[in-house]
Amino acid sequence: MPAFDLDQPLIELASQTERGYWTIRHAVEGVQIFGGIGSGKTSGSGRMLALKYLASGFGGLVLTVKPDEKQAWQEYCQLTGRERDLIILEPGGPHRFNFLQYESRQAKSALTENIVEVLKTVIRAGEEKDSGKSDDAFWETALDMLIFNVIDLCQLAYGHISVQQMYDIVQTIPKSHEQLQNSPQEGEVKAFQKAFEAARKRVTENMDAWFNALPAAQQTILQNEAAFEAELLHALPQARLLKFLDQFFFDSFINLSEKTRSIIDFTFAGFLFRLLREPVYSLFCRGDSTVTPEDCLNGKIILLNLPVKVYHKVGRDCQILFKYIWQRAMEKRPVNPQARPLFLWADEAQNFLHEHDADYQATARSSRIATVYISQNLPNYYACMGGQKAEFRVKSFLGTLGTKIFHANADIETNKYASELFGEAYFEEESHSVTVSQNFGQTKSKSLKLERMVRPEEFVRLRTGGPLNNFRVEGYLHRQGDALLRGLNHTKMLFNQHYQPSPTR
Repeated sequence: MPAFDLDQPLIELASQTERGYWTIRHAVEGVQIFGGIGSGKTSGSGRMLALKYLASGFGGLVLTVKPDEKQAWQEYCQLTGRERDLIILEPGGPHRFNFLQYESRQAKSALTENIVEVLKTVIRAGEEKDSGKSDDAFWETALDMLIFNVIDLCQLAYGHISVQQMYDIVQTIPKSHEQLQNSPQEGEVKAFQKAFEAARKRVTENMDAWFNALPAAQQTILQNEAAFEAELLHALPQARLLKFLDQFFFDSFINLSEKTRSIIDFTFAGFLFRLLREPVYSLFCRGDSTVTPEDCLNGKIILLNLPVKVYHKVGRDCQILFKYIWQRAMEKRPVNPQARPLFLWADEAQNFLHEHDADYQATARSSRIATVYISQNLPNYYACMGGQKAEFRVKSFLGTLGTKIFHANADIETNKYASELFGEAYFEEESHSVTVSQNFGQTKSKSLKLERMVRPEEFVRLRTGGPLNNFRVEGYLHRQGDALLRGLNHTKMLFNQHYQPSPTR
C-alpha cells in the first residue's frame, strides 16, 4: 500500500506575488461549508472537494438528504476512476449491514454497552431535532436502564439479540403486579415471560452444574441460604445478572406510574418499530452483513441511499446509526504513514448531528478522517442541537472544524459569524477638508481605523454560479492556524461548477 503524505497539496492558492497550498493535513482537520439556497455550495466548493478526495484515493462514507445525491456521487466516482469503489447501501440493492451482528462480533465483554450506546445515540438525536434536547437526567437514566436490561434479558435467555425480540419484550412487560400474578392461558405466554423463563432455566442449569461440581464438604457449608446465594453470585456472573434483571423489572420498572412508563416504553418501542419495517429491516436487521465500516479502509466509498427527503425520520435514524458505528470503527484503526485518509460527507449536515459529534471531531485529525459538513446557515444547527446553551454548543462544535468556506448567504447570523471569524484590521483612512475665510485653507490627514476585514453584507453579493456567472461560484475560505496568502487566514476564491480532475492514484 502506498504511503499517503499529509502534506500532499489538494488545492493550490495563488495571488500575484505568492502561492499557497491546502493539503491533506488541512483536510483531515475538517471542513464546514455554509451557503444559502442556490449559492453553489454543493456544486462549487462541495463538488471540488469531493473530486479532490476521490482522486487522491480517499475512502469514505456519504450520507444523503436529497434523492439526486446518489447520481452525483456516481458521476464523481466515474470522473475519478473510482466506480468500482462505490458501495451503495439502498433498498432493493445487493448490500446490507446487520448492525446487531456487527456489534456482537466486537469485544464480547462490552457487547451490551456498545449496543446501548448506539441505540440511545440515535434515539436522542431524534429527540434533539424534534423538540429540543431534554436535560432531565431522570428520563435519560430511565431509558438507558430499560435498554440495558432488555438487551441483557435477550442475551441471557437466548444467547443472541434481535430487534424483533427486543420489541416483543418491551411490548409485553406487565403493567402492574396484578397483571403479573394472573397466570396466562395455555398458548398465551407473552414474550417477556418467555424470555424470563428461558433466562431462569439457563441460570438454574448452570447453577446445578456448578453446585454438583463442588466438593461435598463445601456443599454442606453452602446449605445456609445466605451463604449459598453469596457464593453463587460470586461464582456465576449469569446468576448475578438475573438478580439485577429481577430487581429492575419486578421491583422498579413495574412500580413506575402509568404516565412515566408509557413515555419510556413508547420512546424505545417506537424506535424499534421503525427498524422492523421494510425496507429498513432487510437492510439493517436481517441476514449477514455484506458491507461493514472497515471496507472504507480499503478505499471503498459507502453511500447510504436512504435520502431524508424520501424516507424522512427512519432514513435519518438509520444513517445516524451507521454513521456513529462507522465513526467508532474508524477511530479504532491503527494509524501509520500507510494509513489511507478517509472522509465523512454530509450535505444538509444538520440532519445527521448527534451528541458525540464534537468529541469525535476533536480526535478525527489523528485518525486521518476528513469531515465535510455542508449546511445553509447557523440557525439550522441551533434548531437541530436545541436544548440549553444551543449557541455555545454549536460554535464549540464548529470550532473543531479547521476550514470553513462561506458562499453567498442572506442569513444575518451566519454572515455576522463569518465576519467576526475573519477578524478586524487597521485600515488607513484619509480625510480632506477645505476652509474659506480671510485666507483659503486646505488640510489633508491620515488616520488608522479598525474595521472588519470582510463585512457581513459582502456575503450577500457573492456570485452563485450558473450560466449568468460562467458557472463560477465565489466563496471565502478560512483556515485556522496556518496563514493562506499575504499572511492572512482567509482568501476569496472562485470555484468552477464544471471542475473535472484527473485521477492521481
